[in-house]
Amino acid sequence: MSIRLAGLFSVVALLGLSGCASMSADECAMSDWRAIGYEDGAMGYSANRLGNHRKACAKHGVAPDFEAYQTGRSEGLRQFCQPSRGFNLGASGGRYNGVCPSDLEPEFVDAFNTGHKLHNLQANVNQANYQINAREDELDRNKARIRQIESDLISSETSAEDRILLLVDLKEAAERTGEIEAEIVNLVEERAVYQQQLDQYEAMIADTNY
Repeated sequence: MSIRLAGLFSVVALLGLSGCASMSADECAMSDWRAIGYEDGAMGYSANRLGNHRKACAKHGVAPDFEAYQTGRSEGLRQFCQPSRGFNLGASGGRYNGVCPSDLEPEFVDAFNTGHKLHNLQANVNQANYQINAREDELDRNKARIRQIESDLISSETSAEDRILLLVDLKEAAERTGEIEAEIVNLVEERAVYQQQLDQYEAMIADTNY
């Protein structure tokens, strides 16, 4: 599982780099377009990536070598389009842009879909955890509110009229407490189902060697 996690981190890192500037002036001037194409292919970039390079280098009076770039990108794509990379891409929540050659795409897409399903199952568990934590925080705040109302009710400084209003507030807070506690019970049950689904799926794909 540690190998998978390392792969996921590498995919996330690569995805994070996709928003960076395409190439600097020095990179444009000293460019090996076949090597650049290989790197882009190995990172799973679409053919539109060359357009980004073209725009970046046009500012510096440099034009890409299209043929060299495409040759390198085709070579790089064969490294990218491996099942393990497809799985990691899907499991990290990434998107597949349909870049793989036809002889590698079926296995890559199968692995990507496997990883994507794992991502969705984990997301269900995470969302349930988030909602449970949010309800528990609300429950704590509501209980603190009840304690404050009860304190105000017995205060000698509270008027009879204010006590009537406080009793209304106390009733509402008590009802909301019951609602929140019921919501937490339901969410915990949902999380248990999601966790079971995730555990079963992880066990099912344990031997896929992605």
